[in-house]
Amino acid sequence: MKRTIALLTVLALLSGLAVYFNNTALAQEKPTERHPKIRHAIVALEAAKGELKAANHDFGGHREAALKECDAAIAQLKLALQYDKN
Repeated sequence: MKRTIALLTVLALLSGLAVYFNNTALAQEKPTERHPKIRHAIVALEAAKGELKAANHDFGGHREAALKECDAAIAQLKLALQYDKN
């Protein structure tokens, strides 16, 4: 489980950096958005998920769990943003 969390963290950070340097997430950011870092985290997790799916190996058997954890994290972040709107 610790390896899965570490793997997700590394993938999310790398994906987040790629998105940041490509300015895709920043270009879509609304100036009045209250939680842009949460939105960036969602983008980074979705990118990490794509990399996991496209990889030629299963990361020592952790890919399936990592994909599920990405989905769970994305869902929770989206719920957090939705809750903040209410």
